[in-house]
Formats: sequence, C-alpha cells, structure tokens
Amino acid sequence: MNGVLARVNPLVLVAVGLLALVASLGVRSLLTAVITAGAYVLALALMLPARSGHPLRFATVVLGGVSVAYSTWLLGGGHLDVAATAGLRIAVLALPGVAVAPLIEPMALADQLGQRLRLPHRFVVSFAAALQRFEQLGQTWQHLSRARRSRGFGPGRGPVSRGRHAASVTFGLLVTTMREATSASIAMDARGFANARRRTWAEPAPWTRTDTAVLLVGVLLAAVPYAVEVLTAA
Repeated sequence: MNGVLARVNPLVLVAVGLLALVASLGVRSLLTAVITAGAYVLALALMLPARSGHPLRFATVVLGGVSVAYSTWLLGGGHLDVAATAGLRIAVLALPGVAVAPLIEPMALADQLGQRLRLPHRFVVSFAAALQRFEQLGQTWQHLSRARRSRGFGPGRGPVSRGRHAASVTFGLLVTTMREATSASIAMDARGFANARRRTWAEPAPWTRTDTAVLLVGVLLAAVPYAVEVLTAA
C-alpha cells in the first residue's frame, strides 16, 4: 500500500481532508483521541509516498496541537486529560490535509471538479489558475529578492533592514500577482470563457477502484471516533 495516495485523483484527496473534520468533531475523550490519531497516523504511514513534500510541514500540526493543548490546560483548570484531548483533536483535524496537500495537482483537480462534479467551467478554470499562481508565489518571491540584491538593495544584517526588505518584496509580489491575474483574465476572455455556454475538456477525469478504496478508507477513519464512543459507552 506504500504510495497509494500518489495514484488516486485529487478529488479523493480533498475528500479525505474534509472527512477529517467530521472525525475531529467526534473526538470527545482522551481514549477516543488517542485511538483516532493513531489510526490516522497508521493509515498515512501505510499509504503516503516516501517523497511527498517537505517533512517540516508536519511541524505545523505538532505546533498547533501543542499550543491548543497548552492554552486549554492553562485556561481550563489544569486538567491534563482535557488539554491532551483538545490537542489531539487539532492533530486529527489538520494531519490528513497537511499530509495530502502536496499531492494535489491543480489541473487534475480542475478536471475532476468540472467533469465529475459538473461545476461551472468558469469557476473551475479560474480556481485552477489561482492554485497554479499560489504555487508560484515562492518562486516569484525568490526572483524579486534576487533582483533587488542585484541592484544593490539587498537586506543588511539588522532586523530593521531585513524587515524593510521583506516589506518591499511583499509589495512587489502583490503588484506582480495583480498584473498576472489581469493578464490571465484577459487571456481567458479572449479564448471565449466569458460567453461560452458549453466547453470540452482536454484531459479525461477517470475514477478507478483505487479511488473508491481510498475514499472508503477515509470514511472508515472518520467513523473511528464515533465507533469508539459507542463501544466505550456500552
């Protein structure tokens, strides 16, 4: 099963992330939180590809869970079990989405949204273009920063100089993004997206047995906390 998440379509990955929200709502005790979090960690360890993004992205899940647990312990009367439950609930909510986010391809997701969910084509194409622009923000930031350095406007060693440099690059990034969005909008209108009633799609949007199996696994994982609550209450 290793790497199976790399072979499913992006719509299934989005569904797995959304089903984690349903699972987090069912986490109401420490036992349920531990079992649910363990089930998600085990499933992701079995199905996530070995190289699926930078491992440091999982630090955001740990940081979010620890911060919520600490604030709950601090403001909730010092109950460790309540604090741990709150922290693990956040981990259950965020972990699947953080894990599968690098595997989602904007164009493949747009094909699934347009052909399988029958969403309006203008929304789908605009959504895909926005996701592509979002992925390019880091690269654009690096280009703008290098351009300023080559012109002699690089940051100094002090925090004030670095802050000014970051503010300047951020402003340039905003201007560049707006220009690119305007160009993309004009190009879409020139290609008939403004008045087109029906359109064809260049790539197919297949649904395989692997997609169904992974979606069922996501549903089962979302049902784990509710099953644990029923069994422990009985």
